[in-house]
Amino acid sequence: MKLNIKNTFFVGLIFLSISMFWQVYDSIVSKILAGTFGLDNAVRGIIMALDNIVALFMLPLFGMLSDKSQKCRFGRRTPYIVVGTILSALTFVAVGIGADSGSLALFMTALCFTLVFMSVYRSPAVALMPDVTVKPLRSKANAVINLTGALGGLISLGLIAFMVKENGKYLPLFAVVSALMIFFLVLFLVLVKEKKLTALREEDERRFGIVDEGDENEGTEKLGREKLRSMIFLLASVFLWFMAYNAVTSSFSVYAQEIWGIADGSFSLPLMVAQVAAIAMFIPVGLIASRIGRKKTILIGVAVMFFSFFAAFFVGSNLFGVKIDLSEGSVFSNPMFYVMSIFFALCGVGWATINVNSYPMVVEMSKGSTVGKFTGYYYTASMAGQIVTPFLSGLLMDAVGMESLFMYSAAFMLFAFVTMLFVFHGDSKPLPKKSALENYDTD
Repeated sequence: MKLNIKNTFFVGLIFLSISMFWQVYDSIVSKILAGTFGLDNAVRGIIMALDNIVALFMLPLFGMLSDKSQKCRFGRRTPYIVVGTILSALTFVAVGIGADSGSLALFMTALCFTLVFMSVYRSPAVALMPDVTVKPLRSKANAVINLTGALGGLISLGLIAFMVKENGKYLPLFAVVSALMIFFLVLFLVLVKEKKLTALREEDERRFGIVDEGDENEGTEKLGREKLRSMIFLLASVFLWFMAYNAVTSSFSVYAQEIWGIADGSFSLPLMVAQVAAIAMFIPVGLIASRIGRKKTILIGVAVMFFSFFAAFFVGSNLFGVKIDLSEGSVFSNPMFYVMSIFFALCGVGWATINVNSYPMVVEMSKGSTVGKFTGYYYTASMAGQIVTPFLSGLLMDAVGMESLFMYSAAFMLFAFVTMLFVFHGDSKPLPKKSALENYDTD
């Protein structure tokens, strides 16, 4: 039994385009709201949380609808992927037009439609991989999907660094990203035949005697009091570190301009450093967790992120006589840019350490037939953090200044470290991966 990496990569092309979109959304929309429309941080935070509010309701809905679309000639997931990608790409161009024309009404209307259309196909796109992959190979397949997503994020960060100029237009960037979304959709449709791949998976399951079902009697037993307490503290930790991380990702473009003077797309360079560092850490993180357990590994990751956020605040906030001014010349000529990049690399290391191990700890407390329910608990906690934090961090920045961003995130990482100390269930030492590729799967 061997994974067809080529076919899995082709399936991941849609995830690549989704990651491209969200990287631009997180990095640029906040910058437009502050710079073009002059909205304060609290209002900007509410708008930046809209995607998570929409996702909370629409992702389960369209996941369920695609599950039931059995009779479509193109497969269950492909129609949603086609419609959602085309509509979101078109309305994303309208978002750029609204930004460059200075029309807040057009910008917000187009943005709301774009977020809705993205929700149409996110769940079906994610569900396609297990649809076409037998269960024993899904870990490797998910690793390939994660790597394609990381590639999409890096493409967008590169485009931002190259195309976003001081006092420049945003429509060219939005148009290029939209065109690439359509390009990868066409490539996907040419290379991926969902029904054929699904039939091949079913044939492999029959050939190898694989039964992909849970025990209906499992999971009926309620969590005991001690395990329930651990689950509550673990989900609280998930909520808190997403509060910390999403505050930075949703506001960094504005922070970089107001505090460091970066008016063009160069603000994306530290984010690229963080993403590359995270990718590089997947294999070491798996090795560390297999030796000391997931809880201790997560605590190390939380501590690293606390240090990186606190150090970024201390060095880069202009409050302690250290002035970072990257407004003149190339950012590469300023030594402080490299100092801050080190902190962002540490942030990427910490985030990879947390992400690889936290979800498995949640489902470790489930039974076979309750994995879906516990997965829902995990994503509810993470989305709740991402909904609340843009507004809350915005209120703080409005009250005491943009310099407080990294201290805000450091504080929530400290809270997450404390709550993780009270998690005494769900830990395990994962078995070493059978291949290096599987380390890129977040289990």
